[in-house]
Amino acid sequence: MQLIDGKATAAQIKAEIAEEVQKIVAAGGKRPHLAAILVGHDGGSETYVRNKVLACEACGFKSTLLRFEDTISETELLNEVDKLNKDEDVDGFIVQLPLPKHISEQKVIEAIDYRKDVDGFHPINVGRMAIGLPCYISATPKGILELLRRYNIETSGKKCVILGRSNIVGKPMAQLMMQKQYGDATVTVCHSRSRDLKKECREADIIIAAIGQPDFVTADMVKDGVTVIDVGTTRVPDATKKSGFRLNGDVKFDEVAPKCAYITPVPGGVGPMTICMLMKNTLSAGKKEFYQ
Repeated sequence: MQLIDGKATAAQIKAEIAEEVQKIVAAGGKRPHLAAILVGHDGGSETYVRNKVLACEACGFKSTLLRFEDTISETELLNEVDKLNKDEDVDGFIVQLPLPKHISEQKVIEAIDYRKDVDGFHPINVGRMAIGLPCYISATPKGILELLRRYNIETSGKKCVILGRSNIVGKPMAQLMMQKQYGDATVTVCHSRSRDLKKECREADIIIAAIGQPDFVTADMVKDGVTVIDVGTTRVPDATKKSGFRLNGDVKFDEVAPKCAYITPVPGGVGPMTICMLMKNTLSAGKKEFYQ
């Protein structure tokens, strides 16, 4: 069993990005600029955004954080999005989700200029990804592809089972894993209504678990030699931790790991790669790689 170390891989990629940014700036080019909008004081969102700002520093990017109270109206937030769309110095920006209930997340996502949508959530980027055109791929699926590539895990022709059908992970992951240029795999998407889910999983060469249920995947669900990518990050109470909780994956790690060829831990697997891929998308935005 080999552990897929997302933390070390992400550190390596950030160093590669920083080196490239140094060369761009030395040659008289523009330093990539990522902006983030944070609404309210959600604990998880605060942590994510802080980590994104730190990642920008590590990569040599310019970063701007715009903070608003959760009383901001939808119209006011859409105006802020419009300002960033028009700001020529900002190469890419994100609006941290979730947003307060009185604001339509879909409306905000669609208001972002797709050429600056480094989260890859805009319908234009999602559509381009689905048909294999250059675009910003959302960070978690992109990070998983990068881990598979860097660990030389064979995906072509393999049976890949994806647990979960969310717009952020499950659906894009399925699209990418079936595309010739990325996964080139035979893909099955399972969800809460799937029949004989254990049988589907036992036949899989690669399992990508993004179902949001702690310890959902157990040893009797996987075959020997499987590759398991655990996207789950559920906070579960843990009195031994200073914070009072620990992050738990969708996979019962201790019993599943011995059967695996490769497996990602939680934390330290897919998580660090997500922010790292946002940096890669920002670099692409700065270089105008996909859209002029």
